[in-house]
Amino acid sequence: MPKLTALQVSKLKNRGLYGDGDGLYLQITAKGSKSWLFRYRVDGKLRHHGLGSVKTLSLAEARESARDCRKLRLQGIDPIDYKKQQRAVEKLEAAKAISFQDCAETYIESHKCGWKSEKHADQWTSTLMTYVYPAFGDVPVADVDVTLVLKAIQPIWTDKNETASRVRGRIEAVLDYAKVCGYREGENPAFWKGNLSHLLPARSKVRQEKHHAALPHKDMKAFWKDLSKQAGTGAQALRFTILTAARTGEVLNATWDEIDLDNAVWTIPAERMKASKEHRVPLSPPASAILKVLCKERTGEFVFPGAKKDRPLSNMSLTAVLKRMGRTEITTHGFRSTFRDWAAECTDKPREVAEAALAHALESKVEAAYRRSDLFEKRRFLMEDWARVASRL
Repeated sequence: MPKLTALQVSKLKNRGLYGDGDGLYLQITAKGSKSWLFRYRVDGKLRHHGLGSVKTLSLAEARESARDCRKLRLQGIDPIDYKKQQRAVEKLEAAKAISFQDCAETYIESHKCGWKSEKHADQWTSTLMTYVYPAFGDVPVADVDVTLVLKAIQPIWTDKNETASRVRGRIEAVLDYAKVCGYREGENPAFWKGNLSHLLPARSKVRQEKHHAALPHKDMKAFWKDLSKQAGTGAQALRFTILTAARTGEVLNATWDEIDLDNAVWTIPAERMKASKEHRVPLSPPASAILKVLCKERTGEFVFPGAKKDRPLSNMSLTAVLKRMGRTEITTHGFRSTFRDWAAECTDKPREVAEAALAHALESKVEAAYRRSDLFEKRRFLMEDWARVASRL
């Protein structure tokens, strides 16, 4: 029979344990705090299972909790172990309730240190914010299915196939991450082969290859004459880009510690190269002349500084130069094609020398394994020939 009353529970103040019967006790600490305990034995060892504070549970509610514990004991279950298991299950369920957006942001944060640049992380965030979060960003990552994936990518699969393909890959990566973290189970609904491949047309069926608009090499003389009239850092950067046949990003992010004017060499570190391999660029006399002028005006680490302090020139600056010249039909990147066409049609230089000048990775892994030289000296002669053609007035 119960030994305590609600009045006693409220009046008792001395430190100790006060039994109510059937394993239920009122515990009062030295500081006067009161709580409920269920005491029982497992393999002869006495255990104390806290049920909660008196402020939270009334006497009647504490008796009900103690009754639940006795039911567990009848089934051979330890109430303390059972509570721990329940908390683990609740924690797992809470983790599974994490939204796709929260999971994606965690993924980006944990992976961006391994990506080549902040721009790559920005592109991830931008594409997900534009195409994915509006579709199912607030949906628990555990509940994302094929229907939701299609909701995000199907509207742009035909008109923006390159973007849609990247978005699909990013969704797939986030969902794989979620599965490893225990946030979801089952197959990845963004997986292409054998899954979305049955629901969407292949990229080859809808993708329209768009090559960067390039200037015919026979028109270089007239173009360079107009370009030489343009002033400013943007024009200098465009001239340097053409003379080195480098990628725009490689030029704009070039720093002075990469430049060796004495030996006319520009060494681009691996982390800034598309193929993640260090690339040496031989500097022709006209290219070196540009750098010597800029070196006298040097204001920071970047060879082509932008308007903002400690920031390089923006890509739009080169586009602006072409726009001022009225040449919106061509692109900066297209001058790499101009160089390649000239090398193939107007020189007797081996193909591999021109490809090395463009820092193209070898398609054949076997050939790449045996190719140890970067053909630097041969490339120097090629770039000097190109400079004479490109910059002649």
